[in-house]
Parts: sequence; C-alpha cells; structure tokens
Amino acid sequence: MTTVTEQTVRPARKWRGAFRGILGNPALAIGLGILAVIVFAAIFADWISPFDPLRANPLARYKGVFSGWNLLGTDELGRDILSRLIHGTRYALLVAIVPTVIALAIGGLLGMIAGYIGGFVDTVIMRFFDIMFAFPGILLALGISAALGPGLSSMIIAMVVVTVPAFGRIVRGAVLQVKEEVFIEASHALGFRARRIALRHILPNILGPAIVYGTLQTGRNVILSSSLSFLGLGPQPPAPEWGQMLSSGRTALATAAHVATIPGLAIVVLAVAFNLIGDGARDYLDPRFNKQRD
Repeated sequence: MTTVTEQTVRPARKWRGAFRGILGNPALAIGLGILAVIVFAAIFADWISPFDPLRANPLARYKGVFSGWNLLGTDELGRDILSRLIHGTRYALLVAIVPTVIALAIGGLLGMIAGYIGGFVDTVIMRFFDIMFAFPGILLALGISAALGPGLSSMIIAMVVVTVPAFGRIVRGAVLQVKEEVFIEASHALGFRARRIALRHILPNILGPAIVYGTLQTGRNVILSSSLSFLGLGPQPPAPEWGQMLSSGRTALATAAHVATIPGLAIVVLAVAFNLIGDGARDYLDPRFNKQRD
C-alpha cells in the first residue's frame, strides 16, 4: 500500500531526475539559461529598461557604448539602445515562437493524416508540399509579406506558410515509422478505432521528433523574422524590433558600428539558444542518440 509520504516523494524524485538530466546536458542547460534571461527581460521590460525605448533625443545621437547612463549607446535618433533591445525581446520571442506553434499544429495535422491514411490522401498532401518546397523559403516569405503588406501579422502568416511543409514531412515520416511497430498491429487486431490508435498510440510516439524539430525551427524563425524586418516587411518604426534596429543602424556602420552590431549580436544569441535547446532536447529525448555518440 502506497503511503502519503511515498506519493509526495515520487514527483520530487522525478523533478530532481529531470533537473540532473538537464544539468548533465551542457547544450540544453546553456540554451535554457540564455532563453530564461531573454524571457525574464521580455516579461519585466517595463521595469528593468532604464529609458523609454521610443523617446528620441536628437542632441544625444550616436553615443558610444558606456556613455554615461546609456550603457549600450544611442541610435540615430538618440534613443537608448539598451532599452530598445530589452523591449525588443518581446517581438523576438513572439515572431519566433508563435509561427512555430501554428505551423507545427497545421503541418503536424496534415502530416499525421497523410502518414496514417496513406493512399490518395497522402499523395495529394505530399505533392502540395513538394510544390511549396520548389520555392526558396525566404523568397516565398518575401512574396507573401509583400502581398499582405508590411506588419507583424503579415510576417507571422508568411512564416507559418513557409514552415508548414517541413513540419508535415517530419511528422509524416515519424508516423510511417511508428505504424510499423508491433503494438500498432496489435491495436488493429484488437479492433480499436482508427481515431483511438492515432491519438493514444501514434501521437505520443511522434511528439519527440516534432518537438525537437520545432525547437530548431524556432531558431531559424529568429533569423527569418529578422531578415523580413530588415527588409521593411516586419513591425514598422518606431517599434523596437531587432531586425528593424539592425536595418536602421546599417547606414552608420562607419561612424557608429554599435548601433547595428548590438541588435545583430542579440539576434545571433537568441538563435543559438534555440539551436542549443533543440540539440540538447534531441539528446535528452532520444537515449539511442546518446549511445551512438558514446
């Protein structure tokens, strides 16, 4: 008979085991640490930013790093770069995570339908994905964003459309692999409904690869969203968005390189953080991969 104390200790042991697993995975630990700092900055941006990110001061244009209270200097309008960088974390996380979640939901559903049903349905969905793969991702995103007009919502829509086919292929491949397992054949032999097999037996076994790829894709979305904003198709000025900050600072590279360099480094750091998390999650969720590396 299980006592109350045992019921309390077991979850605690699981959490300690998960924490030790994360600490034992340097890539995952570093990536989560960087992401935690950025999330903290996004949540408490109004309290920790030293200045109003939209307040301009033409008399303080292009101040250098560590110039008085402006620790990271000022931009072409005299706005504090550190404050704009902190508030820009909200845009950076939004345009990286939201398109990934939506694309994973849509692409995952289509991939699961294609892989599980097969036949004509699989052919139609895969040929549709092949057509979309024929276009370079950045060009397709540019075309969609330009057609919808510049702005945050149009950029998110463009990124979702571009990334849906990749998620669909990943999930379809995982479904085809799981379908060949013995327990799926046993479920069919027991007369379980297709819906129950898909939701209770196939879906839990494909979540690992989907989550890992989704995390890696989030890092790519950081670069893609910054590219669209750099070209003027993302949030419009004076929004403190990192890609837009990089674009506005490129004209002063010769005289005030920090204006473009600092947001550029922030973009790289966030993208690297998600890539580290994805790589670490692959090791953490797939013990076979660990054995191969050993």
